[in-house]
Amino acid sequence: MTGADAEALAGLPDLAFAFVLVLSRAGGVVALLPGLAETGVPAVVRAGLAGALALLLTPTVAPLVPAVPAAPALAARMLGGELLVGLWLGFLARVLVLALPMAGQILATLLGVSSVLQPDPELGPQTSALARLFALAAPVVVLASGLYALPLAALARSYALFAPGAVLPSGAVAEAVARAVTAGFGLALRLCAPALLASVVWSVAAGILARVAPRVQVYFLAMPAQILGGLAILAALSGAILFAWQDTVREGFGALPGLR
Repeated sequence: MTGADAEALAGLPDLAFAFVLVLSRAGGVVALLPGLAETGVPAVVRAGLAGALALLLTPTVAPLVPAVPAAPALAARMLGGELLVGLWLGFLARVLVLALPMAGQILATLLGVSSVLQPDPELGPQTSALARLFALAAPVVVLASGLYALPLAALARSYALFAPGAVLPSGAVAEAVARAVTAGFGLALRLCAPALLASVVWSVAAGILARVAPRVQVYFLAMPAQILGGLAILAALSGAILFAWQDTVREGFGALPGLR
């Protein structure tokens, strides 16, 4: 055995520990990665993606990784911290993507078709058919437009902000989560704003009609007209909704930690 071989063997435990740390963070991101962490994607594919990312990042990150701690509890704490960093990054990206199916659920309520339920593992056991349609459209747009690459870039650059094994600043993490959730709900409301305005106007008009002509069965006239009018608005604005969502998600992904 040459001296180089002995040196390589001596550094193998540190390299293996660095790989496991990187795999923990990459696995956390991939677990929530928009477009690739959907329930329809096999777990083997997600595990393979996390492993491939760890293999690519380990040579760059290894110099930043501390030596293998002597205490197993300290090593477990470091692994848990890396997993939390990955889950945090993945959640910040995921919550923006969920704004589209949330907008679909709001639209279904406004159109009066929220009682037509479909199984949806993203938003809950059951949701409206319209929300499910938007939930299926979201990963398609993310993959087709290449938006999935931005969270991966944020993962690679996150090591400049949070060194492996470092403790996350809880205040900054909580603030980022609060901003992301607020942005997600705000985006969902903006996407369905035209239908919301039309629904308010239609409800006011139906109320005035009920007062002017009390003998007219306003409900039986208003509900079919509301559904047909809402579907017409949705057909006219669905493309604009997807483009507006895509542009906002691109801006949000560009503001992920490490990319700003």
